[in-house]
Amino acid sequence: EVLLITQKLNIPQDFIRAALDEEEGSRIEFENNATLVIIDIPFTEIDDNSLTYDTYPLAIIYTESVIITVCLKNSPVLSDFALEKISSFYTFKKVRFMLQILYRASNYYLLYLRQINKKSLLIEKTLYKSLKNRELIQLFALQKSLVYFSTSLKSNDLTFEKLLKQEILTKYDDDRDILDDVMIENRQAIEMCNIYSDVLTGTMDVFASIISNNQNQVMKYLTSMTIVISIPTLISGLLGMNVGGIPFFNSSDGFFYMCIIVALITIAVIIYLRNKDMF
Repeated sequence: EVLLITQKLNIPQDFIRAALDEEEGSRIEFENNATLVIIDIPFTEIDDNSLTYDTYPLAIIYTESVIITVCLKNSPVLSDFALEKISSFYTFKKVRFMLQILYRASNYYLLYLRQINKKSLLIEKTLYKSLKNRELIQLFALQKSLVYFSTSLKSNDLTFEKLLKQEILTKYDDDRDILDDVMIENRQAIEMCNIYSDVLTGTMDVFASIISNNQNQVMKYLTSMTIVISIPTLISGLLGMNVGGIPFFNSSDGFFYMCIIVALITIAVIIYLRNKDMF
């Protein structure tokens, strides 16, 4: 299939193969009157009944006669053009069409970043009510998505800067202005991504501190309970020894008196531990 396309459209095979590699980085390349522009575009996926965000490479290949887009997954960045959600685009203006695709990709980055921010706020409110592993895992997934977005956006920015220096933007007067808009949108997305990532990192640190503090409180409580429970056990063990000199040994009410003494000692220890904030 790759061979058929490359022979029919007279484009290098490496251009198509590069587009089919999900690890391919953003770049621009020229060969035999064909131009390859690869950028990372955002995607949403359903994983474990939860919406996740990732990026995949989109290749735009154009020559004097054709323009080709290649992506491993169906993307709304491209389908919006097919569904005529984008006005004033013309495929015969190949460079202009490519720039409009780049601009649409930047718009989706901004859209998904806002969605990530809203999701993180909702999860944060849930976690303040009750710390659960599921919500913490969701926060971690969002943080990972922001890392992917940040890496891809910065890589795209370098490609846009290289594209700005190319002579291909001289055919139509507005092309350079559109690319400027693309770069502005992309850098705004980079800034938003950095801000949301910092906020999310701070949120994760706060919840990690809360979990650690809760664990310390539980350990303090269990330690205090162990001390309190050990008092009657220790005294009853001493009283069970068959030796002389045990208080109230010969008294018929000795057991009653010792119970009172044990209770008083236990209460005193509880009061002491409460004053030390151990309960």
